Amino acid sequence: GIYNNFMNKNNLTPAATILLFKNSEAGPKVFMVKRSKKPPFENLYVFPGGKVDQDDGSGKMYAFCKGLNDEKASSQLNMGSGGLAYWVAAIRESFEEVGILMAELSDKQLGAGDSYNKKLKDYRDSINNGELTFYEMLASEGLDLSLDNISPLSHWITPEIEKRRFNTRFFVAEIPNFQTGEHDGRETTDSVWITPEDALKKAESGDMQMIMPTTKNLESCCGFNSVEELINTKKNIKPTDRPPILPKFFKKNGNWVGLLPEDEGYEQA
Repeated sequence: GIYNNFMNKNNLTPAATILLFKNSEAGPKVFMVKRSKKPPFENLYVFPGGKVDQDDGSGKMYAFCKGLNDEKASSQLNMGSGGLAYWVAAIRESFEEVGILMAELSDKQLGAGDSYNKKLKDYRDSINNGELTFYEMLASEGLDLSLDNISPLSHWITPEIEKRRFNTRFFVAEIPNFQTGEHDGRETTDSVWITPEDALKKAESGDMQMIMPTTKNLESCCGFNSVEELINTKKNIKPTDRPPILPKFFKKNGNWVGLLPEDEGYEQA
């Protein structure tokens, strides 16, 4: 279709980003990480995520995706095929970047407790050092990816003014209850569990720097009483009601102005 021609012509890199949520007395809290000082995202608060790897879309990896096949995953992303790779990438990046593993043992809930978290930490170090792949860990531990408590959230395309452009699928997920979440100290320098409402206040006051896709995705996660309610609401949105969002930027009186598809003047920009 037109859309795929656009993607190929513009050489967009497929990527996945994940908003990890847990319940708290203040309401659902999301995990945000502060990027290190290296470009392109220096000192920004973002969600874990990264490029879709070749392995993410392989048949051997899909074997760990119980209850969700590529056809179903793709239709939820409004794609013909290859969609499941984005789900896998979101889960893999979450583990590699912040140590939160959306997985369970094929026969029972993953072991809780410090010894298991220590084991996961060792695995994660090995993966990040290139000694082991995410796939190899899943295989040796007999794990399945947790795809039930995760839903597509939105679809963003990097504006044309950027040199490196991504075709990014955002997901929202509830973290398994035994997980803690800590940043890796390399890519990310700081992390926080925060309600979307508080994060937006801090973005507005300048306490937390964020870019447009981050704040817009946070806005869409406000007003929920529990993570379950949030995930179920997002799961029930029709895939065609999550169109790709391509922000447009232009200079006005010396300042950059960003427009979204629903904004006035977007078509002319």
